[in-house]
Amino acid sequence: MSKETVKNLEALRNEMRRLGVDAVIIPGTDPHQSEYISGYWKLRDHVSGFTGSNGTAVVTLDEAGLWTDSRYFLQAAAQLEDSGFVLHKEDVPGEATIEEWITENLHDGAVLAVDGYLFSISHAAALEELCGRNGLRFASDFDIADRVWTADRPERPSGKVFIHDEKYAGESAPSKIDRVLAEVERLDAESIFIPSLDEIAWTLNMRGSDVEFTPVFISYLYLSRDRRALFIDDVKLDDEVRGYLKSIDVEVKPYDAVKDFLSGISTHETILLDPAKVSDTLARALDCMKVYASSPVAMLKAVKNEVQLAGTRKAMERDGAALVRLFMWLEENVGSGKYNELDVWRKGMEFRGRSELYRGDSFGMIAGYREHGAIVHYSATEESASTLAADGLLLIDSGAQYLDGTTDITRTLTLGNPTADERHDYTLVLKGHLALARAQFPAGTRGSQLDALARIYLWEEGMSYLHGTGHGVGHFLGVHEGPQNIRLNENPTTLQPGMITSDEPGVYKAGRYGIRIENLVLTVEGEHSEEFGDFCRFEVLTLFPYDRQLIDTSMLTPREIEQIDNYHKQVYDRLSPYLDDNECRWLADKTRAL
Repeated sequence: MSKETVKNLEALRNEMRRLGVDAVIIPGTDPHQSEYISGYWKLRDHVSGFTGSNGTAVVTLDEAGLWTDSRYFLQAAAQLEDSGFVLHKEDVPGEATIEEWITENLHDGAVLAVDGYLFSISHAAALEELCGRNGLRFASDFDIADRVWTADRPERPSGKVFIHDEKYAGESAPSKIDRVLAEVERLDAESIFIPSLDEIAWTLNMRGSDVEFTPVFISYLYLSRDRRALFIDDVKLDDEVRGYLKSIDVEVKPYDAVKDFLSGISTHETILLDPAKVSDTLARALDCMKVYASSPVAMLKAVKNEVQLAGTRKAMERDGAALVRLFMWLEENVGSGKYNELDVWRKGMEFRGRSELYRGDSFGMIAGYREHGAIVHYSATEESASTLAADGLLLIDSGAQYLDGTTDITRTLTLGNPTADERHDYTLVLKGHLALARAQFPAGTRGSQLDALARIYLWEEGMSYLHGTGHGVGHFLGVHEGPQNIRLNENPTTLQPGMITSDEPGVYKAGRYGIRIENLVLTVEGEHSEEFGDFCRFEVLTLFPYDRQLIDTSMLTPREIEQIDNYHKQVYDRLSPYLDDNECRWLADKTRAL
């Protein structure tokens, strides 16, 4: 990989020299500001060799750096070796940010270039302002992927789009469009331009296969009371979908026609643009009045309706039953020395695939054995996959896409002979996980106000974790979904009934083991009083037992023990109808009272 990336890096620099560019920033995203992207847009990966979902490359004529967060420090260090890139760690004291590095390393009058399709309005504006302050010139038209990536660039995805039945979605597309436009008008705009693939899929009740693990399709959507246009490659549509779009008054236009369409909008029209999601290039094409605001689709999509929630609960039952079979297989085969981390993923897909509603995994399974568990977003390869043995910890973070819901669960288990340190650390993580799950909080509470509940037991012993505690989850959509989250960083979005969020504290001991425990929780209405107002709480959606062998009951309070026992009883009661007698006996043992 390193030899290829060095060659690719030099091809980029040759193009920079030809165009008089001194530095270029290459993000790991696409024109839709997606987290997970099609291979067609992975120029950063092509140039650097780094494949994580979060990371930004900065290249000058004689230096190159890759910035990423704590989830990928170990992965990036390995992938960037001999690549010509230096790893820079985000949010680490003493490490320069991209902006600081640019300021320190570019001379007065230097040209900083980006591909404006890959940068949001707000991000491009911040870079342009940075350049202005520091005597640099900013260019946002550096679209050179076709010229530096000539041999093996993947084609733009051409998978077929399909309709997501209303029996799963719980609401028709016309109803959703009306609700979106009502919010647009409330924000004093007449129309909205939507580039976010998950928002388009949700609004139109359509799904696709253009991005691995996320059932979305490459497109743009324009909505107003008078006109609705979907910009998409025609090859992706069959007669059924064309008929469906016609029936909901959505016209179809070529994907590449979007810029010309936007430039032709009347100067008298007021359009809503989300500055964090609409690309700088497309925003510059507009010559009409603009309202900059967060997309109302994100919040509408985050609050699930009763049909979606009922489907998600059923999906959790089928998913839990599949995991029973996976973990039973692990116990039966771990001592054979024949299986590795990748085999765990393959078996997980096999067991989940027995459901007729299964449509693939929601992300690549993280099966991290021993020291690999300490790599937060570890991704096993044929070369790196560790062979499992009958001792040590195995962290399994996995999820699935079902037509009626999306799942995401992490369990850490011992394969044998757990140490005192492993049991101690596991129980600390479990205590934080339980504390967040049982929280009751005033309506209007933000995730950042709850995050410490999951960390406090680790903090008390001088430990922590660098990732967030919780992310939103879509409905047969993205496993990572906003606008809500639970993390230390401030986020103004409040947790509202109907939102599904993860609860996943962890602790990671480099070179030894990693521990993470994750359930998905639903925000529901809690207590109400005339004096103190409305409260919310969480309903735990995920159904699978914790590893009893790793629980040190001496560290638990009676309340925590009761919480675990009640949860385990629910797990058995909900999953047993899906299991045969042998599987029920296994689950009964795993869920017996502490």
